[in-house]
Amino acid sequence: MRVIVFFDLPVLTNANRKAYREFRKFLIKSGFMMVQESVYCKLVSNSTVGDAVIENVKKNKPPEGLVQALKVTEKQYNNMEYIVGDRKTDVINSDERLIIL
Repeated sequence: MRVIVFFDLPVLTNANRKAYREFRKFLIKSGFMMVQESVYCKLVSNSTVGDAVIENVKKNKPPEGLVQALKVTEKQYNNMEYIVGDRKTDVINSDERLIIL
């Protein structure tokens, strides 16, 4: 399952830019990978974990702007259609990167 976060944040003032940077750093530290600008994706093991990830995003949301989250299955994510551009086949962007200790 994947959690996809879409955001559109204002960057007009210094405070806006700081909130944008902090939110982006939070996503990266939380294991999200950039799919494209302002769209980040994280691989999760199941829907319950996905709900917990979304709750964590809500706790770290910026004060202004638009932030949206979507849970999709791995099958739905892999059926994404590419209108322009090519699919990246990095191992880091698949469940093959999962390490069980």
